[in-house]
Amino acid sequence: MTVKLDRLPNGLRIVTENMPGRESAAIGLWVNAGGRHERPEQNGIAHFLEHMAFKGTERRSAARIAEEIEDVGGYINAYTSRETTAYYARVLAADVPLALDVIADIVLNPAFAQSEIEVERGVILQEIGQAADTPDDIIFDWLQETAYPGQALGRTILGPSERVERFGRDDLTRFVAEHYGPDQLILSAAGAVDHDAIMRQAEALFGHLEPRGGGEVDVARFRGGERREEKALEQVHFTLAFESPGYLSDDVYTSQVYSTLLGGGMSSRLFQEAREKRGLCYTIFAQAGAYADTGMITIYAGTGAQDIGGLAELTVDELRRVGGDVTEVEIARARAQMKAGLLMGLESTSARAERLARLVSIWNRVPPLEETVARIETVDRARVVTFAEGLATSPNAALALYGPGKLAPSLAELQGRLAA
Repeated sequence: MTVKLDRLPNGLRIVTENMPGRESAAIGLWVNAGGRHERPEQNGIAHFLEHMAFKGTERRSAARIAEEIEDVGGYINAYTSRETTAYYARVLAADVPLALDVIADIVLNPAFAQSEIEVERGVILQEIGQAADTPDDIIFDWLQETAYPGQALGRTILGPSERVERFGRDDLTRFVAEHYGPDQLILSAAGAVDHDAIMRQAEALFGHLEPRGGGEVDVARFRGGERREEKALEQVHFTLAFESPGYLSDDVYTSQVYSTLLGGGMSSRLFQEAREKRGLCYTIFAQAGAYADTGMITIYAGTGAQDIGGLAELTVDELRRVGGDVTEVEIARARAQMKAGLLMGLESTSARAERLARLVSIWNRVPPLEETVARIETVDRARVVTFAEGLATSPNAALALYGPGKLAPSLAELQGRLAA
């Protein structure tokens, strides 16, 4: 497999990976702008803009955008995260030029018709309502807000309803002008792709754009705190978070190994102790997320009102124990899970294209898979113990609870137990 990375004179980066034997390809634009790039009064605009991309351009109606891709059996979609917005498609090899033309059109030439803005406003308000009615969705927004209070990184991606209700065409065009310059775009493709052909088409589609700069964000500060919302639900939804390394840190792989052995699968400590041995919950997991300058170890579980105290205390006890009795076998298993997950995931052209864009955004290069695997392999027991001990003595943590949680211990009680 061959990775090629080029840059147009205006700064737009093009990265491709030809995957022999594939009959299809994934191609898309990744924009280095997401929820984190919004000012407070813009909260939710990046996501609103993503929705509007499919509502028509100067050349295509909303229906035509979908039809042109689906007429050839393809698939088109988009998503907004806190640091990125992506517009991508998957098509057969012969239809890559069509997919790129459609994606360029929806990103560069959105019509922003007032009638379509009103329609999509209603759709997004329904999405916000659906998230609010889904406890194991909304709890993570609350945890993020509690971890990073008063910061863009702590605000919800969907935005509050009262802001979404007021967004207009000027708000959308302003965000595009601020954040959709060629130096903030990455064109990524993987599968049955021809790099030179994509380069030529990209030059024709994007070469006229002028660099805009921008894209800077405030440094994130993990503050932590506690949020508890009582509601008559069947379960208490429990989340606990600690700051962990950002993706530029050498310790990012240590945090991932740690979270995997703690709660990353059926063999993990939390799953075995809380579910298999004690039957305290159906779902429990830990995960490590990373941003440019910070990250978060997050633990989630759902349990009954009478069991929340025991589950919370067990969770903290397992956090504390890792630093004392973690074994080489556990660490090797976690490393194997990470490597297998990485390699198996990359059998998908879509996953490949997304990985290419992410790596170029972070490193401005595509490190070989062997380099990534080697970095995972460097995580040994000493590094995990040091990381676990640092987490156990961290002065800041974030706790979010939703449901019948009156019997849940406070954050201060959990931190005291962790440090004991």
